[in-house]
Amino acid sequence: MEPSPPTRRRAGAVALLTVLWLLAALVLLGWTFAIGLQGWADQHGSGGADPAAAGRRGSRVLLALYLTAAGGPVVIAVVAFAGRLVRTGAVYLALALLLGAFGMPFGAAAARDLVPPPPVPSGPGGCQEHSGGDTRCPGG
Repeated sequence: MEPSPPTRRRAGAVALLTVLWLLAALVLLGWTFAIGLQGWADQHGSGGADPAAAGRRGSRVLLALYLTAAGGPVVIAVVAFAGRLVRTGAVYLALALLLGAFGMPFGAAAARDLVPPPPVPSGPGGCQEHSGGDTRCPGG
């Protein structure tokens, strides 16, 4: 028995979204690799590039890769469920949960790297008494 044309269209939409999802993930993975190579070259060369900028760039791409890897199957599952392709939707939903759980530490680390650290508190203001009764103030 051959599937009906609407079913073939829905299956074609799921297949197209799958191909787009895989291509986006591969592009982001290649971009991550390129940033790593550039950072390695800057570290071992006399480039004088800011290593923190390369780290932030890498964290942004890694976070985008995590969101694409875990979010792509969710979108495909929603399209599959909307097209009444229940088993296909369940497979993509399970894949999304698996990739989301596996990539969670990487995504969290990338998100944490993008948030600037809190400012370092400055030393105490004014004069402080030191042990032994010494009350000299800095600067005179």
